[in-house]
Amino acid sequence: MAFRDERFRYLDHTADAKFQAFGRTLEEAFSNAALATASLMWNVDAVERRKCRKVEVKGRDLEQLLLHFLGEVIYAFEVGSFYLAAVEGARIERQEDGSYRFEAILVGDDTPSRYPLHGEVKAITYNEMKIETKDPVMVQVVVDI
Repeated sequence: MAFRDERFRYLDHTADAKFQAFGRTLEEAFSNAALATASLMWNVDAVERRKCRKVEVKGRDLEQLLLHFLGEVIYAFEVGSFYLAAVEGARIERQEDGSYRFEAILVGDDTPSRYPLHGEVKAITYNEMKIETKDPVMVQVVVDI
């Protein structure tokens, strides 16, 4: 697997966008999935790290947790014009009831005039979603564009 050289890769998909994101930990793979989602809309490497937004989501399983987290990235952009550049301090905890909780700090900028858009992500889907927790960790996501 090419994880050592890449945070994420896009895969062929007939109508939507599909990617795999990698990490040494589940938190790192989730964070790289957020960057892959944002990279479909803007150049994340060009975004200045001027603002921080705390995000906390819950899910009954890891798939729902990932869906909710990536949904927060889209929500921050759509509602607050927040352009993601990095994810810091990501932490996943399993709750007593078997559900999961994820928290992290989204780092980026909320000055839309500084960053050109080159795409749109409408929604995260469960379609073909995979989470492999072996080393390296891999998450696969299809987004509606």
